[in-house]
Amino acid sequence: MSISRETWRRALPWSDAGPMRQAVTEFHLATRGKGLYEFTAEVERWVDAQRLAAGLLTLFCKHTSAALVIQENADRDVQTDLCGWFDRAVREDDPHWVHTSEGPDDMPAHVKSALTGVQLSIPLIGGRLALGAWQGIYVFEHRRAPHRRTVAAHLIGE
Repeated sequence: MSISRETWRRALPWSDAGPMRQAVTEFHLATRGKGLYEFTAEVERWVDAQRLAAGLLTLFCKHTSAALVIQENADRDVQTDLCGWFDRAVREDDPHWVHTSEGPDDMPAHVKSALTGVQLSIPLIGGRLALGAWQGIYVFEHRRAPHRRTVAAHLIGE
């Protein structure tokens, strides 16, 4: 099987592109307590403004009691089920918690954040984030009280 020059050009978008560029910003999200908070549209607007064709977006949640996830954004029942599962799996009333000085929901929030993660990497292909049809980018708030969460973004590409 031979691969045409045009196929290689499409597969390797940097072959005819200019120099690598980078952009950074921060997103600030107000949460209202436990739950998933979508900010896909805000991220897409910022990425579009950078006018890159191909690259990689890294998102980093600057907190230890909230996380970042890519999840279905078509049916809110998915979010309800995820929150319910995490609350059953990591209980606030676990008598083994030692770190309790910040409230009964704090240590469970740290565990949930460790399980879900604070960083996402999303490819940029054809100038658009390579998300699936029903995928959205969310801050997963694990604390009961409202918080202001900050997500750092770094985009590199051509």
